[in-house]
Amino acid sequence: MSATYQMRANWARIISNLLSPPMVWAVMVFPIAFRYAETRSQGMIWALTYGILVCLLPILYIAWMVKRGRIGDLHMKERHERIGPFIVSIVCTALAWQTLRMMGAPSILPLIAGVTLVQLTVMTLITLVWQISMHAMSVMVAVVATGVVFGTGPALAVFPLVPIVGAARLKLQRHTLAQVIAGAAVGALIPLIVLAVI
Repeated sequence: MSATYQMRANWARIISNLLSPPMVWAVMVFPIAFRYAETRSQGMIWALTYGILVCLLPILYIAWMVKRGRIGDLHMKERHERIGPFIVSIVCTALAWQTLRMMGAPSILPLIAGVTLVQLTVMTLITLVWQISMHAMSVMVAVVATGVVFGTGPALAVFPLVPIVGAARLKLQRHTLAQVIAGAAVGALIPLIVLAVI
């Protein structure tokens, strides 16, 4: 394997780790929570509630399964490895949705948890027959959420992350182009559908 190939693969691996779904969702929720909170501590509590339940607990479960040898790595290359973590994520996200509502968080935060819940459910169903890119889905969600909360300009500034993440997943041969496009489409369409329905 050439040094150039290894360098490119390392770049793709770094991007995949930094912009993994739990990382994207955890980072995304903080500016949104702070925007709607009356105090910084209030926003911190709301963001941490979402981050711990939606992001941290599922990734801890995945890490535990990797340690037990039930999953190959944190990115779950094999389709069958994803079902259990998806179910755990769905349960944790449903708990986050209910908890944020009980805490009296502004409606945008339970809405984000609700969109995450719908997306995880759809991804689980798709995974039963096919595998699409969670990375592409989550980063596209970040673009849509940025647009809804902060406007078109900031959303356009975030959008280049979509092809960057897609290129990284293709470079690592974790997905086909069709799987990356499908993931991005799910990430874009579900939040817009949910917003149109409510």
